[in-house]
Amino acid sequence: MNIILVFLIAISLSMDAFSLALAYGTISLSKHEINLLSIIVGIYHFFMPIIGFFIGKAIIQLLPVDQDIITFLIFLFIGIDMILESFKKGETIKKMRLGEMILFGLAVSIDSFSVGIGINNISNNILFCSSIFSITSFIFTYLGLLLGNKLNELIGKFATIVGGIALIVLGLIYFIK
Repeated sequence: MNIILVFLIAISLSMDAFSLALAYGTISLSKHEINLLSIIVGIYHFFMPIIGFFIGKAIIQLLPVDQDIITFLIFLFIGIDMILESFKKGETIKKMRLGEMILFGLAVSIDSFSVGIGINNISNNILFCSSIFSITSFIFTYLGLLLGNKLNELIGKFATIVGGIALIVLGLIYFIK
C-alpha cells in the first residue's frame, strides 16, 4: 500500500468539501452546526468509498446519469438558496437544516464513491483508506466552515452572496468537465 498516495487522494477528495464549506460558512453557522456538518461530511467520506468499492461498478452501469450532473444540481440548489437568503430582511441567523447538511455531505462526497471503485488498485485495505478519507474531509470541512464564518464577520452579507456564487461556479465546473 502506498500511504502517501492514499493521503494525496484524501486531500484531493477533501478540497471540494473545503471550498464548499468555505462558501457555506459565510451564513454564520453555529458551533453546533459546524461540528455536525463536519461529522456528516466525514461519515460520508468513510462510507462512500466502501459503497463504491463493493457495488459501484454495477450501479454506474445501471444509472445513466453522470455523477457530475448530480453534483452540479446540488451545488446550484444550495448556491441559489444562499443568495436568496442574503437578500432577506432582518439580521436573523439562518439555521442550517439537517436535510441541507445531508445534501451538502452527499454533494462533496460523490467523488469518493468513484474513488472507491478503483481503490483496490492502490490498496487492499479499504477500511484504512476510508478512515483516512473520513478524517481528512472532516478536518478540511471544519476549517472551511470556520474560515467562512470569519469572512462573514468581516464582510457580512456580501460574503454570503459571494459564497453562493462560488457554489454555482463550482457546480458549473462539475457540469462542464
